[in-house]
Amino acid sequence: MDEGTIGRLLVASLHQGIADELPNRLEFYESWLSQEGLRDGRLGLAPLTAVLSFLRQEGGGAYPRVTARAGAYSAEWLMDALGPTQRKVALRLPGPLRIWVVLRLARRLARQTYGGSRVVGRGVGLGRGVVDVRGSVFCQVRDRVPEPLCEFYASALRVLLSRLDLAMDAHTAECRAAGATRCTIALTAAHAQVDA
Repeated sequence: MDEGTIGRLLVASLHQGIADELPNRLEFYESWLSQEGLRDGRLGLAPLTAVLSFLRQEGGGAYPRVTARAGAYSAEWLMDALGPTQRKVALRLPGPLRIWVVLRLARRLARQTYGGSRVVGRGVGLGRGVVDVRGSVFCQVRDRVPEPLCEFYASALRVLLSRLDLAMDAHTAECRAAGATRCTIALTAAHAQVDA
């Protein structure tokens, strides 16, 4: 996939997220998330940028809800695309190797959603770590925004961690769109979030 192309996984998951969260607005967004784009599995960067821009203007927390659902759908579909044997083997691996599988799947998810995105794990182990999201299509904004825009990736990582039986959580730590120098998702032990 080239850098300016949006993959079918992101188009389909955003479409479904909008259908779930904003069903009355779906027809409006379908003018950009066209049936041809869904069928062909490709969408240009400009139509996706328009969709994300309009979603941010919806208000009422629509943007984080839609992108979180889209991230969760993308991760679920990615896991379901693995064969049953692959899923069983992954679940039987020791914890550190299951984290490695999560990172590998997160890299695949980034490549399958937008050709210009990369995911890199730093210091990732059981109960801790940071995932850098480089070239996030969600964070390509002209002006700084008040809230982080990386919920798609945080939500996807939460699903991957859960599906591989890792008691960890993922949340946005830094976001370029909100003024940080990079986009990072912090991975923490699940109980650490409850105690905080």
